[in-house]
Amino acid sequence: MRDPEIIYEDEALLVCHKPAGLATQTKRLGQQDMESILKNHVALAGGKAGRGVLPYIGIVHRLDQPVEGVMVFAKTPQAAAALSRQVQKHSFGKQYYALVRLTELETTGLSKCGTLEDDILFDPRQNISRILPRGTPGAKRALLDYRMIAQKDGKALLDITLHTGRHHQIRVQLAHRGMPIFGDSKYGKREPGVGALALCSYHIDFAHPRDGHEMSFDIEPENRLFEEFFTDNIT
Repeated sequence: MRDPEIIYEDEALLVCHKPAGLATQTKRLGQQDMESILKNHVALAGGKAGRGVLPYIGIVHRLDQPVEGVMVFAKTPQAAAALSRQVQKHSFGKQYYALVRLTELETTGLSKCGTLEDDILFDPRQNISRILPRGTPGAKRALLDYRMIAQKDGKALLDITLHTGRHHQIRVQLAHRGMPIFGDSKYGKREPGVGALALCSYHIDFAHPRDGHEMSFDIEPENRLFEEFFTDNIT
């Protein structure tokens, strides 16, 4: 697994490309995560901290460990608070690419673009989320928009705009409708020759926490399953 790529950095924040397989944050001893890697990066670059204390890195949003994507981290508590407010107010833009089977998309009866809205309940004991009837106690509203932007060789590439950040939201909402993402053995099935989960958070946009100017970042997926779409400039 490669280290995260730092796309942008200033005194208030860091924007990175998180590789698939690397946790945003973990309590497991000896296991690297984005938080510890970025703290070491800032320390080596001369970041301010007390003796024996690593620099501050604030986590304002997360990506599941198997998901690659672009992320922003705060370098000060003030920046973390400002960015977290944007996340809470849903003014923090996030878009994803997801690769699903085209045949499964066609048999669901769904249109090629639309909105998915469900109530999701997270079970921490099994680390899994489920879609339950509206009004189920403890369940939280999950909302996303999707658009099929390309199709090829029985596959469909979906562009997803995420409006709420529920646990495993995209994975469980698509699987619930018969469209499990390639490589998702938790909500789909294990498939020979399919490696990493074909889900990538390719875009974020937000207001800079200090002066409010708009910032926008995009990446291209590294997962080889996306290659046939992007080598043909299908976006």
